[in-house]
Amino acid sequence: MAHANPQHDRSAMLQLFIAEILIGSVGVFAHEGGQDPITTVFFRCVFGSVFLLVWGLARGQLRGVLRDRALLRAAVLSGVLLVLNWVALFAGMARSSIGVATLVYHFFPFAMIVIAAVFFGERAHAADLGWTALAFVGVALAADPLKLIAGGGPAYALGIALTFVAAILCGASLLLSRRISRERPLVVVLVQCLTGVAMLAPFADIGAVAQPGPHWFWLAGLGLIHSGICYVLFYSAYPRLPVTTIAVMAFIYPVVTLLLDYGLYGRTLRPVQLAGIALIVLGTLGVNLKWRRPQAASACG
Repeated sequence: MAHANPQHDRSAMLQLFIAEILIGSVGVFAHEGGQDPITTVFFRCVFGSVFLLVWGLARGQLRGVLRDRALLRAAVLSGVLLVLNWVALFAGMARSSIGVATLVYHFFPFAMIVIAAVFFGERAHAADLGWTALAFVGVALAADPLKLIAGGGPAYALGIALTFVAAILCGASLLLSRRISRERPLVVVLVQCLTGVAMLAPFADIGAVAQPGPHWFWLAGLGLIHSGICYVLFYSAYPRLPVTTIAVMAFIYPVVTLLLDYGLYGRTLRPVQLAGIALIVLGTLGVNLKWRRPQAASACG
């Protein structure tokens, strides 16, 4: 059996580490861009498409793509879900906060489990459902129920609801992408971005961003960094790392988001939200690391 190359693994870990740090700033870029969610996502898709198209052509990863009709159809469908997810997420962030929305959004891996079981007939282990339930409680706590009870306002409640919808849409999109992206992940992400451009072009307020200004830096960054560089790094690192490493490093994303939310906007978390984070972390590790209740030893005859 061939042994893994430690240098190779370290390179993949560094790539994933950088990607998680970068993706943790997505909410800041969306907020600083200063546009409505649809316009923000439209330009994320535009700049993301440009980056991925240039990268794919330069690396020779787009050969024969137009002949793979089945992949294109599935990528378009998953792209519709992904784009709607981005719009709902950014709308949720605008109405709650970047940090809170990110915590609620991290229900998406568990949404994948439920959707796969209900719609695709994939058998869900009882332990995974238990961890999912635990994580759902964590999401509820992370949403700051005390603020909701104390009258946080309809806008805040709507923000939480939109973010939860975004998590479900993300889970569904990733589930479809998982079935088609093993061989050509860059093609799938490119088609998803192009789908977003076509979907949102009639509704984006292009005139609002026509003038020069710093907003172009933030909007371009969403596409070039968060839909371009990050996805290239993710798909390059994933095949070379064990699921345990991927599961643990996934928490860099919300940690970076919370630090930025505090450092830039002064938003802090209540103790109940910190408890929610702990439950989300526990549930995520339980699912990804396959924690199971040990079976009782059978009696010997």
